Amino acid sequence: MEISKTSEISVTTKPDYDRASELKAFDETKDGVKGLVDASITNIPHIFHHEFHKDSPLSSTTKLVVPSVDLVDIHQDPLKRKIVVEKIKEASETWGFFQVVNHGIQVSVLDEMKNGVIRFFEQDSEVKRQLYSRDATKPLVYNSNIDLFSSPAASWRDTFHCFLAPHSPKPEDLPSVCRDIMLEYSKEVMKLGSVLFELLSEALGLDRSYLNDMRCNEGLAAVYHYYPSCPQPELTLGAIKHTDNDFLTVLLQDHIGGLQLVHENSWVDVSPIPGALVISIGDLLQLITNDRFKSVEHRVVANYVGPRISIASLFSTSLQPSTRLYGPIKELVSEDNPPKYRETTVRDYVEFCMTRGSYGTSHLPYFKI
Repeated sequence: MEISKTSEISVTTKPDYDRASELKAFDETKDGVKGLVDASITNIPHIFHHEFHKDSPLSSTTKLVVPSVDLVDIHQDPLKRKIVVEKIKEASETWGFFQVVNHGIQVSVLDEMKNGVIRFFEQDSEVKRQLYSRDATKPLVYNSNIDLFSSPAASWRDTFHCFLAPHSPKPEDLPSVCRDIMLEYSKEVMKLGSVLFELLSEALGLDRSYLNDMRCNEGLAAVYHYYPSCPQPELTLGAIKHTDNDFLTVLLQDHIGGLQLVHENSWVDVSPIPGALVISIGDLLQLITNDRFKSVEHRVVANYVGPRISIASLFSTSLQPSTRLYGPIKELVSEDNPPKYRETTVRDYVEFCMTRGSYGTSHLPYFKI
C-alpha cells in the first residue's frame, strides 16, 4: 500500500546508506532487537529510523481516557448486563477500543503469561534461533518484524507468533519455557472471547449467539511481543500505525504503556489498568457490521525503559484454509443502509493485508462495493 501524505512514517535516505544490506545483515543474526540491546548499542541502526511528520494532524496526543467496562455479575444480573452491553456498543461504535476488568481470568494467570514471554525472549539465543523464520504460515514463528523487508522502517520489537485454534499445536512443539502458560492462557482467552462476542451481538441488537454462530470465535492466533528498552526512542516506534486484520483482539499489556490509538484525529494513550485486558475491534468485525463497529488505527511508541511485554490474542482463522464467506450481516443492512463491502474469506483478507503490508491505513477500503 502506498503511504499517504499524512502518514506518520516514511523512508529516510542518505548517500552512504545501503538499506537492503543492513536489513539482510540484521535479519541474518537471528538475534532481533534484543541482540542489539545486549550488544550495548547507543545509536540505533538507520533501518529503525522513522520520519515523523510534525505537520500531521496525528502529531498531537490528547489526555482522553479509553472506555473501561466492568464485566462483574453480567451472567447473574440482567440489569448489569444491559448496562455493560450499552457501554460496549458505544465504545465499539466510537472508539473501536475498550478495556475490561473482572473478565474472569485470574491475575496470577496474566502475570505468569507475561513472565513466560520474558522467559522465552531472554533464554539462550541458540534455542530461539531454531524457531526463527519469515514464513508466516508456520504454526510457530519467532522473528523481528514480520514485515522487515516491506515496511518503510523497522520497528523496535521482537515477536513470537503461534496459531492456537481451531487446530491446537502439539504441546511438545511449544517452547518449554512457556508451554504450560501458553496453553492455559489461550483456553481462558477463548472462553472470554465467546462472552465478548455474545455481548457484541447484543450490542448490535442480534441474538446473543449470533457472532459465535458465525464462528467469529473459531480461530485464535497469539502474538507475543517483546519491546526492549531503546536508547533513542524519539527516532523509532515499537509498532507502526495499523489496524488489526481479525474480528477481535484481546490484548494483555504490562505496566509500562506505549500503546496509542487514533480518536478524534489525535493519538490517545491506552493507559495500563492493573488486571485489565484491552479489547479492540478488528477489520473483519467492521466489515460484517457494515461500519457499525470501528476498527481504528493504533501504534506502540518506543520507550527508554523496558522490556515492555504484550500478548495479542487475535480471533481469526487467519491463513488456515476455509471457504466460509463473510460480508455485511443481513439483519444490519437495508434499503437505506445497503451493504458497503463485498464478501471475502478470512484467508483472502489476511493474505491481501500481508501482500500490501501492515503499515499505513486500513485495508478495508479495497473491499468496498
